[in-house]
Amino acid sequence: MHKFFPFLQWLSTYKKQYFSQDLVAGLTVGIILIPQGMAYAMIAGLPPVYGLYASLFPIIMYVFLGTSRQVAIGPVAMDSLLVAASLGTLAITSVENYIAMAIVLAFLVGVIQILLGVLKMGFLVNYLSRPVISGFTSAAALIIIFSQVKHLLGIQVERATYFHQLVVNVFTKLVETNPLDFLIGSVGILLILFLKRISKKIPSILIVVLIGIACVYFFKLEALGVSLVGTVPSGLPSFKVPNISVEIVTSLWPMAIALAMVGYLEAISIGKAMEEKTGEETIDANKELIAIGSSNVIGSFFQAYPVTASFSRSAINSEARAKTNLAALFSVVMVVVTLLYLTPVFYYLPKAVLASIIMVSVLGLIDFEYAKRLVNHRKDEFFVLIITFLITLFIGIKEGILIGVLISLLVMVYRTSNPHFAVLGKIKGTEYYRNITRFEDDIVIQDNLLIVRFDAQLYFANSAYFKKELEQYIQTKGIQLKGVILNAEAINYIDSTAANMLKKLMVELQSKNIEFYIAGAIGPTRDILYTSGIIEVLKKENLFVKTNEAVLQFNNPELKSDVGFKIAHQNRTNSD
Repeated sequence: MHKFFPFLQWLSTYKKQYFSQDLVAGLTVGIILIPQGMAYAMIAGLPPVYGLYASLFPIIMYVFLGTSRQVAIGPVAMDSLLVAASLGTLAITSVENYIAMAIVLAFLVGVIQILLGVLKMGFLVNYLSRPVISGFTSAAALIIIFSQVKHLLGIQVERATYFHQLVVNVFTKLVETNPLDFLIGSVGILLILFLKRISKKIPSILIVVLIGIACVYFFKLEALGVSLVGTVPSGLPSFKVPNISVEIVTSLWPMAIALAMVGYLEAISIGKAMEEKTGEETIDANKELIAIGSSNVIGSFFQAYPVTASFSRSAINSEARAKTNLAALFSVVMVVVTLLYLTPVFYYLPKAVLASIIMVSVLGLIDFEYAKRLVNHRKDEFFVLIITFLITLFIGIKEGILIGVLISLLVMVYRTSNPHFAVLGKIKGTEYYRNITRFEDDIVIQDNLLIVRFDAQLYFANSAYFKKELEQYIQTKGIQLKGVILNAEAINYIDSTAANMLKKLMVELQSKNIEFYIAGAIGPTRDILYTSGIIEVLKKENLFVKTNEAVLQFNNPELKSDVGFKIAHQNRTNSD
C-alpha cells in the first residue's frame, strides 16, 4: 500500500507537534493561493473563479499521491500562459466553449503524465536543458507581463497570436488608459515589492488585495470606471465529465504534451530544491508524474484547468515549516470557505490589483544573471537560450520548447562529435601522464612514443574525427614514432562504427611497424573490446590498466605485471 499511496509513509510517522506547523503553513499558503489562483486564471483567459476550482480537488489528490512534503501545487503562471497559448490559436466561439476546452486540456495533460509515470518515462524531462528552460521562461514572463498590461491600464486590447502583435495592440490603446486603474495597479506593484523587501514573511499579496477591495468599496471607484473582477459564483464546483471528442483531442494533444512535460519539470525541480533545504529526500520522479497527472485528471472532473507545483507557494510552505502534505488540506479549507462565504467580497477586487500580483510574481522568472554567465563562459549554451527565447517570444510557445530541445540536442551531438583530444606526457618525477599543453614546463616527452587521451565515447558521429586527429598527431611525430598509447579512461562506450575504425587503424599502424596500446579502459569498455573483436587485432598483451604500465612495456617489452595483466583483461566474456 505504501508503494501506491505515499501519504501512508508520512502518516505512519506523524507526530502531534507536526499538526500546528502544518496548520500554520497550510493557512499561510491558502491566504496567498486564493488571490494568486484568481489572477492566474485570468492569464489562462478564464473567469477568476476557475483558479479557485483548480485549487481544490487537484490539491487533495496530491496530498494522497504526492511524494514531496513541501511542494504546493495548484494554478501557476507558466501553465496558465500555456493554456492561453494553446486555446488562443483555436476557433472558439464562446466563453463556455473556451472553459470546456481548458478542462479537457487538463484531462489530457493528466492522462499523458500518468502514462509517462506508469511507463517510468520521467527521465524524458532531462531533455529540457537549463538554457532551454531559462530562455522559455524568460520569454513566457514577458508574454505574461504584457498580457496583463490591459488590466493594469484598464483598456480593452485585442487578443494576439504573436508577442509583437500584442505589444502593438497595447500601444495603440494607450490613449484610452484609465488613470485610476493605472494608479491602483502601480501602487499594488510598488507595495508588494516594498513589503517583500522589508520581510518575505509579510503577506504582501493579501495586504494589497484587501487594500484594493477596501478602496473600491469605500470610495465607490466602480462608478469611476475602475475595472473589477465582478460577480464570482459562490459554491463548490460540481462533478462533470469533460466533453472529449476525437476532434478536440486532435487539436489539443501537441500542447497537452508540452504542458505535461513543462508541468512535470516545474514540479520535480521545485521538489528537488525544497529537498536541498530540508535535507529530506522523498521525491520519486515517476510517482510524482502519477501524482501530478492524477491531480489534473481528477481536477478536470471538477472544472479545474491544468495545475502543477508553484515555486512561490512551495517556498512559503517550506518557510512556514510545513512537515507533511497535510498542510495542503488546510489550504483547501481556506479555498472552500472562500467559495462558500466570501465570493461577494471579491466582487470589489480591481483587476489592476490581480495584474500587479501577476507581474511581480513572474518578474522573477527572467534570469539575467544566468544569461550573463553563459555569455561569459558558455557561448554555445547562450546561443540555445537566446534562440529559445526569441522563438518562444515571436513565433510561439510550443515552437519555442520544441526547437529549443532540438537545438540543445544538436549542440550535444556537435560537442560529442568534436570532443577534447589531448596529447599526454609524463610529469617529471611521477608516474602521472597529463596534457602537454597544460603542463608543458614539467612534462617529459618521448620522440618515439605518442600518448593520447580521447575525452568522450567513441561512436559513429566522432569516429572520423578521432581517426583524423590521431593521424595528424602521428604525422607530426614523424618516422621516429614506434608506438601509440590510447588512454581510454574517458571512453565509456564504443559502437560498431568506431570499433571497425579502430581495427582498421590498428592494422594500418602495424603495417608501418607502429605498436598500438590501450590503457585505462573501464569494465564496460573492456567488454566491448572483446565482443567487437578489437582485442584480436590489438593483441591481449597490449591492453593495460595504467598508462605508465603501457609505457614501461613499450620501453621494456620483457617486463610484465601479472596483476596488472589480470585486471586489464577482466571482462564478461572471460576470467583470465
